[in-house]
Amino acid sequence: MSSKELLMLFVRNPELGKVKTRLAASVGPETALDIYLHLLQHTRDVTQALPLDKVVYYSERVEQQDMWPGQQYQKKLQPPGDLGEKMAAAFEAAFAEGYTSVVIIGSDCLQLTSEIIGKAFEELKTHEVVIGPALDGGYYLLGMNHLYPELFREKRWSTEHVFPDTLYDIERLHLSHALLPSLSDVDYLEDLEANWPG
Repeated sequence: MSSKELLMLFVRNPELGKVKTRLAASVGPETALDIYLHLLQHTRDVTQALPLDKVVYYSERVEQQDMWPGQQYQKKLQPPGDLGEKMAAAFEAAFAEGYTSVVIIGSDCLQLTSEIIGKAFEELKTHEVVIGPALDGGYYLLGMNHLYPELFREKRWSTEHVFPDTLYDIERLHLSHALLPSLSDVDYLEDLEANWPG
């Protein structure tokens, strides 16, 4: 293990009809898949050169030969359960492996930059939790120095309540926390129009 910092990327296997389903309702499954592949490439581009350990968690199966180079990314299958259970188990595994600062991101945020991810790890040097709010009420990044299971329990995933409910738990537990800039996820056609380059 080259560092005590770990970046976990939760991704879906890019398959027709299985990704960006809310977006596909507006643009069709083929275009939605193209958009998701673009989002994956963006996520790879902003994470590839970061000087820390990285692991890609796949939704369906681990792909050995794909856009994620095996030299730079560990590859694992997402644990079972709902999104909260999956994330909690991934954090738990990371801390069990000896990591001291762990950050999770998805692959839905075109506005995410290497600098923002770097700032998340920087904030974890002086805070217990760091969170990046998404404009839709979720979050695009969550980081912590210890596992706080409460942050993953009893959440209404994929709704506008995720970020406020998580922040409520952070404050209720008296955890020191840092907020990153609010960014937009790409889930609907209007998100795409607001974010797409050009």
